[in-house]
This record gives sequence, C-alpha cells and structure tokens, in this order.
Amino acid sequence: MRIVALEEHYTFPDLAARIDPAVVVQRGYPHPDAPSVRPDVDHRLMDFGAARLASMDEAGISLQVLAPSGPGADLLPPSEGPSLAREMNDRLADEIARQPNRYAGFAHLPLTAPEAAAEELERCVTKFGFHGCMVNGTTNGLFLDDPSFEPLLARAEALDKPIYIHPGIPPKAVRDAYYDKLSGPIPAIFARAGWGWHAETAVHVVRLALSGALDRHPNLKIIIGHQGEGLPAMLDRFDETFAHTTPKFHRRSVSQTILDQVHVTTSGFYNLPSFLLLLQTFGADRIMFSVDYPFSSNAAARKFLDALQVAPADREKIAHGNADRLLGLKPSAA
Repeated sequence: MRIVALEEHYTFPDLAARIDPAVVVQRGYPHPDAPSVRPDVDHRLMDFGAARLASMDEAGISLQVLAPSGPGADLLPPSEGPSLAREMNDRLADEIARQPNRYAGFAHLPLTAPEAAAEELERCVTKFGFHGCMVNGTTNGLFLDDPSFEPLLARAEALDKPIYIHPGIPPKAVRDAYYDKLSGPIPAIFARAGWGWHAETAVHVVRLALSGALDRHPNLKIIIGHQGEGLPAMLDRFDETFAHTTPKFHRRSVSQTILDQVHVTTSGFYNLPSFLLLLQTFGADRIMFSVDYPFSSNAAARKFLDALQVAPADREKIAHGNADRLLGLKPSAA
C-alpha cells in the first residue's frame, strides 16, 4: 500500500544560524549555543539520505512531503526574510531532485513580508512543483486572518495549493500568562507539545472562520495536524455559541466553514478513540496519514494506520488517496 506522510521535517543548521540568537530566544526557542536536549532528533532533522530513507522503508512509507522545523525566515525582518526563505527552498528542491520518488516539498515563506511570501509560494509551486506551504503558528503575534496576509491567502487559493498551519511557539505574552511559573521544564512543554501548540492552532483555524477570511477565499484549502488539534470535539459548541453573534456576511456556520475547507492529518497522535471522533466529524475524505518525523516514530505511526477500524477503501484514502488528490501528487511516485 502506498503511504504518504505530509508533516515531516528537516533543517539546514547553517541557514538557521544566520538568525540573531537574541531573536531566536525571544521567540521561545533555546539559545543556539545551548546543549541539545534531543541530539538524536537534531541529527535526523539534518539527514536526507540513508537513515531517513531506511526509517521510511522499515515503516513502508512511500513519500514524505517535507517542511522545515523552526526557527526560520518568519523570525526575520521583511528586508531579510525573503532571501533566507528563497535559499532554504532552493536547497530543499535540490534534495528532492536527488530522491524525487521519495520526497516532495512544502514552501517555507518569509511571512513578515506577506507580498514576498505570496511571490515565493508561487515561485516554489511553478519552478519546483512544491505542493503548498507550511506556516508555523503566528507571525509577530498575528494570525493569518490579519489583513496583511490577504496576498498570501489569495495566492494560495489561485494556485489551488493548501496552507498547512503547523503549531508554533505561542507569543511571549501568552507563554508568560498561561504557561509560566511552573517548575523545571514544565512551562516549555506545557506551552508547546503538552498543550499550547494545539490550542493555538485550533484558535488559528477558528479565527479564519469567524473573521470571514475563509468566506472571502472559499476555495482556499487549509491543513492541520494532530487529529484536528481538538477541533472535532468543539464544532457543535461553536455553532451553538456563535449562531446569533457572527457577522451577517458569513454564509456558513462555523462548523460548516471548517468542514468545507480544513483537512486534517494524524501526525503525532496515535489514539484510536480520538480518531473515531475525527472520523465521525470530518469523514474519511478529509483525513490524511502523517507522522511528524523525526519528532514522532515512523514505526508507531504505521502501526496506528494498520490498526484503524475503517473499511479498506477508507484506509487507502487516509494512507495516500486524499493527499494525492489534495496536493496533486503523482500516485506513480514511489
């Protein structure tokens, strides 16, 4: 069975090293000179060769759609971000060219310069055949519903390529108010993988619906991971609470807007009860397999895929069919 994974990460350390360490720390990342707490993961992020491919082969994963792990060009001022994003995308395109049947790409964008980000997305799609872009949380505290990002939303819609909203580190004010003043490493974990990442990504999607951004761009496609970032449990609640308060220009309920335009991956979440809720809420046509490699295990993700209590046709959709259709992948690849 062909298996496509599309929340899979890499890094080019020499490019990330160009970002001012003070900016990196302010955004919530460790200082670049701090000892790594995950050297094995860091090593796998840098690898595009034998080790990554062997791990994919062991789990039967046919294709990874790659996007960078932060920090990245979205931390740089508008005068500097575009060149770093361009170089990162050029280099990823080179790696894909070496293994075109095993790797594909999402564009990395200079989001502090939204017009340039739209141009870079188009360049990556038309020149390299990339399949959309990945956005890591907020940019300078702004979500994609901010009017400054209209050029990017419009360009992604015109290109018919999705925007994958990946969790990002919450802004400092949010970290201080919600996640700080707990002992040891708990604040950092709580603000990120323990809760903050997922809550903020859910907020991001709901804002796109409530603001009217998705109504303005009805053909824009959004992807989120982690079995929906908690949204499957909340859709009915949104309709109940916002039914009489959303502006009249909204053509659809909040839940219908999200169900029409959001697609979900299983990245990093291998819990069967939560998957059943996701399946009942979004349906098999909008769910895609992913791993979140190297932060999650290819083998564990494959075991989860094999254990899903779904019809064979739906398993094929989740494993590759939905991703092939949404991203325009060639089923013959790998």
